[in-house]
Amino acid sequence: MILGVLKEPTTEKRVSLHPEAVKALISAGNQVLIETGAGLKAFLADDLYSAVGAKIVSRIEVINQAEMIFQINPLPTNERAAAGAGKVIIGVYQPLVERELMAEIASQGLTLLSMDAIPRITRAQSMDVLSSMSTVSGYKAVLLAAASLPRFFPMLMTAAGTIAPAKVLVIGAGVAGLQAIATAKRLGGVVEAFDTRASVKEQVESLGGKFVEVPGAVEDKAAGGYAVEQSEEYKKKQSEMLEKSIIKSDVVITTALIPGRKAPILITNEMLVKMKPGAVVVDLASVNGGNCEGTVDNETVTIEGVTIIGSSALPATMPEDATKMYSKNVHNLLKLLLNGDKLNLNFEDAIIQGTCITHGGEIVYAPLK
Repeated sequence: MILGVLKEPTTEKRVSLHPEAVKALISAGNQVLIETGAGLKAFLADDLYSAVGAKIVSRIEVINQAEMIFQINPLPTNERAAAGAGKVIIGVYQPLVERELMAEIASQGLTLLSMDAIPRITRAQSMDVLSSMSTVSGYKAVLLAAASLPRFFPMLMTAAGTIAPAKVLVIGAGVAGLQAIATAKRLGGVVEAFDTRASVKEQVESLGGKFVEVPGAVEDKAAGGYAVEQSEEYKKKQSEMLEKSIIKSDVVITTALIPGRKAPILITNEMLVKMKPGAVVVDLASVNGGNCEGTVDNETVTIEGVTIIGSSALPATMPEDATKMYSKNVHNLLKLLLNGDKLNLNFEDAIIQGTCITHGGEIVYAPLK
């Protein structure tokens, strides 16, 4: 099969496939086309791809010749049209949010597999892009906070006196949250963490964090590790409990997302007013509106003396390792999707069924049907 890797838009530094994955795919009998300069921002020169057997070609050649096209960010309408019906495209498309785009892709006759729709089941863990990229985001969020905070993170005992450690609150103890807890502890912060799922308490404490528990939360194992909508009574108790932790914190990192819905507001303007001057909020839910009032995606704003960093693009700031991880996820999916060099689109398989969004001119993704 002819596989084609495209260069990402200007702001994206990752690339879909690492040379290691390309080598394995070529060994399995596939041909791989790489757009000129596709990996340069991830420190992967064209020569590295050529050395493992890939062909370096122009963008239009990839689009015209490849049977399966890889670009992390969605392809523009004109390029999808140029690719032609029957081709397979693989990237991150947010199908529950971009519903009109999904309908458009279906009408173009393309088969779309969206990496962010990988089912969160044990067998699919090695393909779970959301988890691998959340690892990057959780780590980098703490570094951003430390760089923006006008105080030290660790406790310091100096000749000039003792410096108290920074107090860090992590809201949401999923993959990003747990990585943030671990990183903040390594930097010497005193860490608290909140999550509606009491089941994550042990994980938080094993990383050295103190778990802030609000009794009465509803959990849903079918939610794939995400938060679920809570009752109004619980939300009120949660807000009261969180406010106590928020206003005493130097750093707050928020990660709470509900698939296909606006992110819940957990830090209100009233809370921001009460926070310490110079405090920092890193909002990892900014792509869906943010957990903090005033968050602007991919921008840094200051409200009431509090710095609010909204960023949904942190994986792109660590392109070398983020590319390795994303590529490994994609390659593991391809082991299921390709039988040697032939497409094996088996809709009896829960992973294919959950990841394929459009096929044969229709939307086949169950949550959108």
